[in-house]
Amino acid sequence: MSEHPTTIREYADYACPFCYLSHRSLEEYRRTRDEPLVVDWRPYDLRSDSRDANGDIEGEMGYPEEVEQRIEQLRAEHDADEMLTPDTVPKVDTRDAQLVSLYVKNEHPDRWMALDSALFAALWEDGRDINDEDVLADVATSVGVDDDAVRDVLADDEYRERLAEQFADARHNGVTDVPTFVADGRTETGFLSADDLDAFVRDE
Repeated sequence: MSEHPTTIREYADYACPFCYLSHRSLEEYRRTRDEPLVVDWRPYDLRSDSRDANGDIEGEMGYPEEVEQRIEQLRAEHDADEMLTPDTVPKVDTRDAQLVSLYVKNEHPDRWMALDSALFAALWEDGRDINDEDVLADVATSVGVDDDAVRDVLADDEYRERLAEQFADARHNGVTDVPTFVADGRTETGFLSADDLDAFVRDE
């Protein structure tokens, strides 16, 4: 086994259906690898261009017809039967979910991967509003994160600034859509299957 585990950077937003599908692929890929794979998650605000001066999202949060067709195609091809359809999944602002995820990644890194999976499942499988404080606290406590800590970080302006800096860094690094994966200076954007991820990491 390699002394230095391979690292893949992942830019993602919980609101993105292709991020959910790629998350499933990433979990499958990690299970099939002989060596560890470190996931360096970075938040990305998919709806940044739709925010008003107060940071609230303006307009509808649906998907164009061609995107819905692509989602349905991938659901079928990759046996993602548990995934809600585009017309049934809640259209919510996931910025607070990313805030909680960033907090857990920084302060409780051993619990972050479980939280990441739980947040994707809460929205895309269970149809829960992960913009709701009580829902976020419930999801976080289910993976061992303290309820009060979650509520504190949601009210923490300094942590919100840190999240905004992460969003800005993603743009500065040339990320314009998600999911985006980076490994050894190479970048790939869009849905990747487990086999695609393997080829990307191996640079094949």
